[in-house]
Amino acid sequence: MAWKPSEISDQSGRTFVITGANGGIGEQTTKVLASKGATVIMACRNTAKAQPIADAIDGDVRVAALDLASLASVREFADSTGEFDVLINNAGIMNVPFSRTADGFETQWGVNHLGHYALTGLLLDKLRDRVVTLASVAHKQTPKLWIDDLNYENRRYQRNLAYAQAKLSNLMFARELQHRLEAAGSGKRSYGVHPGVSATDLFTQTETPIDKISKPFVRLIGHSPAHAAYSSLFAATDPAADPNTYWGPTRWFGSQGPVEASPSTKLSQNRDLQRRLWEESERLTGVTYKF
Repeated sequence: MAWKPSEISDQSGRTFVITGANGGIGEQTTKVLASKGATVIMACRNTAKAQPIADAIDGDVRVAALDLASLASVREFADSTGEFDVLINNAGIMNVPFSRTADGFETQWGVNHLGHYALTGLLLDKLRDRVVTLASVAHKQTPKLWIDDLNYENRRYQRNLAYAQAKLSNLMFARELQHRLEAAGSGKRSYGVHPGVSATDLFTQTETPIDKISKPFVRLIGHSPAHAAYSSLFAATDPAADPNTYWGPTRWFGSQGPVEASPSTKLSQNRDLQRRLWEESERLTGVTYKF
């Protein structure tokens, strides 16, 4: 029988931090966890948008400012956050025009990966249980990881490849973090998951005419944001979930279906590249993990 949120045990006394929880999959994840008695901190760039959403959810739901495009904001959020149980690295942007973050990083890679790398490292000593990082089936859409030019200094920007590289980086980060936690003898765990394909606002950020038609099309091949949240919820709450498995739907090329062990590319499993990505992320952000 396929896993469903009804299987989640009572989460009273546990606190979850969810990035980008002011819509889509993050909002749905928040609703379910709050309904199970958890305290949920919605870490969002747009707090004005997030607050009405939080107010409409029954339970202990709080809003905090976090802009993953600014390392200063990441540090400020981390400094103001107390101990908690689970971090869900959910926020993301997709296929946006070329720009750079406040710290000069290519925006898709900077927000989706570097912001979460820095956030996780700065919160690790306050974390009691696990980290869940959302990757994507799009990680399969890049032929390589440009480890010597991750920040688009010396190559032409291609928004789809930039997104694929960012999501590949999410998955490789989740795996490398798990390797390092295990090596340190830590009881904390790191999960890489993907939500499948769902008609969220991710599909309205390209600033092209395709924004008007993408969500209706995606509804035909994907599943609802509520269903897409299952992967995050499973990895965040199930005591028996294997952190060395990439969890997500597998039907229709990974676009929908129940949470299962999902295939990933050989590239994403390359241990040398995982380590080199970690080292570059550490160098660029200045965040060193303490295990």
